[in-house]
Amino acid sequence: MFIVTGASGKLGRKVVENLLLHVPADEIGVSVRDPKKVSDIWASGVRVRQGDFSDAASLRHAWAGARRLLLISSNAAATGGDPLEQHAIAIGIAREIGVERIFYTSQVSSSATSHFPPGRDHAATETMLAESGIAWTAMRHGFYAASALMMNKRGFDAGKLEGPEDGKDAWATHDDLAAADAALLAGNEVIDGPTAPLTGSEALDLADIAELAGRLLGKPIARTVVSEESVEATARNAGMPAGSIAVMLGYYRAARAGEFSAVDPTLARMLGRAPETMSAFLKANY
Repeated sequence: MFIVTGASGKLGRKVVENLLLHVPADEIGVSVRDPKKVSDIWASGVRVRQGDFSDAASLRHAWAGARRLLLISSNAAATGGDPLEQHAIAIGIAREIGVERIFYTSQVSSSATSHFPPGRDHAATETMLAESGIAWTAMRHGFYAASALMMNKRGFDAGKLEGPEDGKDAWATHDDLAAADAALLAGNEVIDGPTAPLTGSEALDLADIAELAGRLLGKPIARTVVSEESVEATARNAGMPAGSIAVMLGYYRAARAGEFSAVDPTLARMLGRAPETMSAFLKANY
């Protein structure tokens, strides 16, 4: 059986939709914290069971019969939790029940020395997978295009993108990445260990995105560079949690260091077409 964790999230739901194009619904199971959020997936014939990374017993039940497991990375850090602890539990249960291969949603910044905190977590998780004795594939996703919109929508509305100095980013959409993830999960090709960067076909910094959004909205949007200290102070005064501030500032530092800038043809090859551009994404979603 093919098991998808986190199927109530944006990526997980899209992976299930794409996986249904490859395998019958009765060969797919999903693991979610709240099954009521995926009633539509259940209606499609997919097995739905409650599973929580913090509850090993729930994972044993939710993943029963799993042959291939898509482990969507935990977002526990956003609420003060420990994603690495949860990943360790998940990998241990997968080994215990005899999963043949784990597919993990990693990221292009995966490195023990990444400036981006999630990048360090991804690297640590890849090390756990390498030491698990289970065959594994880590999909090194490009930075989500949806994040560019989420981070900058207020600036688009105001006509000014403010932030520390950044760098180029080869943004990729959830739709494109989910299609590639599902194809790998279904076994269309086998990649052992980390994939090549799964990225869009162009690398853009915030100045480039401001120009794209300005053309779309028909108004000038300025890109203004401000200090990290001022951004941190503003976020802290607004009540943003320290962990979220670290991730935000880490993004700018990692972008400056070129951690997101690689443009690789692998995603396009897997899709059989060019990935969606940021211009097209903004036009469809802003």
